[in-house]
Amino acid sequence: MSNKASPAFDSILTALAEEKVIAYPTEAVFGLGCDPDSEDAVQELLALKNRSWEKGLILIADNYERLCTYIDDVQLTDTQKETIFSFWPGPVTWVIPAKKTTPKWLTGKFSTLAVRVTDHPLVRELCSLYGKPLVSTSANLSGLEPCRSIEEVRKQFGDRLPILEGDVGGRQNPSEIRDALTGKLYRQG
Repeated sequence: MSNKASPAFDSILTALAEEKVIAYPTEAVFGLGCDPDSEDAVQELLALKNRSWEKGLILIADNYERLCTYIDDVQLTDTQKETIFSFWPGPVTWVIPAKKTTPKWLTGKFSTLAVRVTDHPLVRELCSLYGKPLVSTSANLSGLEPCRSIEEVRKQFGDRLPILEGDVGGRQNPSEIRDALTGKLYRQG
């Protein structure tokens, strides 16, 4: 953790360091996140969402270099990397081959990992201060709509989660998800 954190980030950075799940605003909806290297935190997040580990998760970061610990980008051509970088920072998530050392609690049943360099200023600052990417999945209980405000997060999750206070970006839909190798669209943004 950095000593430069403002008071608004202090409790969130502490929660991440203590392997807790947090809520934070993204480009379209609030996300649930945690330290990607903490299996306990990821398991807590999956339990909160009632989500199977097999589906895999998204990592969100303030820059590409933070993601390189988890992805095997040597499998990408220069053209594929140029395409990815042309959408970042921004609301497009790319599915990229994962390094063999990337934990299964992140990749699920896949040999790939979904990653995004966000353009949301609060999340960029949070990742910068924490020095790592964050797990990112929509903040909602199974079967309910993703939360778009702090009030909605509190309504669905109560006081169980520290929340990074701020507004979501202006996007209507969660991030688009594409395959970095083939360009295939998995989820429309």
